[in-house]
Amino acid sequence: MTHSATKIAIVIPAAGASRRMRGTDKLLERVDGQLLLRGVTDRACAVAERVIVTVPNTTSPRADAVASMPVTLVPIPDAKDGMSASLRHGVRLVGSGVDGVMILPADMPDITVEDLRAMIAAFVPSTILQATSEDGTPGHPVIFPKTLLSDFVHLTGDAGARSILQRNRDHLHHIALPAQHALTDLDTPEAWDAWRADNPGR
Repeated sequence: MTHSATKIAIVIPAAGASRRMRGTDKLLERVDGQLLLRGVTDRACAVAERVIVTVPNTTSPRADAVASMPVTLVPIPDAKDGMSASLRHGVRLVGSGVDGVMILPADMPDITVEDLRAMIAAFVPSTILQATSEDGTPGHPVIFPKTLLSDFVHLTGDAGARSILQRNRDHLHHIALPAQHALTDLDTPEAWDAWRADNPGR
């Protein structure tokens, strides 16, 4: 658990259709001996007391993957609307008493507990903090201050919270994470093959 005075809730959007995987579920791929979704959720639980995971429904294999973990599971009946549906429903359940909310995509195997801790330590509650790769390319996760959480109610489509970022770019700060940690998201079988070739044994 983080000892920082800053209180961050984490929302892990995991209700998407995984269509680009052409028949398999990227979040149920094994990484480091466990399902990807469970591994990402485990790291989130190591740094935040409040972790919310969105899933397609409560009987999905994704829900089973994290059912025993100390998280709030949120079924997304309108998941076909894209990432916005997960963010609308997930952020709404964050509750009070937090300084901000981290949006942590579920398909990022390179994000570490150390990365998450570094972001929480660097977060200033009046700003948005976005992770970048080592060379400064913007990626994920992103921490939003509590003052912007009401904006999530109005999100639509599959662009995530990009519109909120754009409207508040004057308050956007960046933090570089090691290598390509902030950019590695595995959406296709080809991406998985390439990542595994670069990370033998994982």
